[in-house]
Amino acid sequence: MEIERKLADLGLELPPPAQPPPGVLLPFSFVRAHGNIAYISGHGPQNPDGSLAGPFGKVGAEITVKDAYELAKAVALSMLGSLKRELGDLDRVSNWLRLFGMVNSAPDFAQQPAVINGCSDLILALYGPERGGHARSAVGMAALPFNMAVEIEAAVAID
Repeated sequence: MEIERKLADLGLELPPPAQPPPGVLLPFSFVRAHGNIAYISGHGPQNPDGSLAGPFGKVGAEITVKDAYELAKAVALSMLGSLKRELGDLDRVSNWLRLFGMVNSAPDFAQQPAVINGCSDLILALYGPERGGHARSAVGMAALPFNMAVEIEAAVAID
């Protein structure tokens, strides 16, 4: 339970299963393991009760880069929570392969990599450069579901 110990040392907790807004049906798996790969569906930041966390809106307009960085860090926790529920043990992740970060961006906002660093930095702090190193994209979107500021999906190798 090395990764969970590191989370505790950082004072971080994994959120419970995501609770979509009322009336929203999500007919897919948050994590789909096949062979030695686990594919992680797009996740948003969560509150301690599992609901979507704000602030909501566009980065570069209503939301600062600093606040969006923290939201991306919260998305990492959300993904880790889903992985824990699917795999039973976060130490089963042998390598982070890829992150695809999407930022709800104001038209002239171009600092998406600085936002998605919130997720990358936490993964690297927990797993180290060898297991946590990953390929990554950080792109701007005109909108994201539920007006979230950040959504991230990933793929990991598992034992």
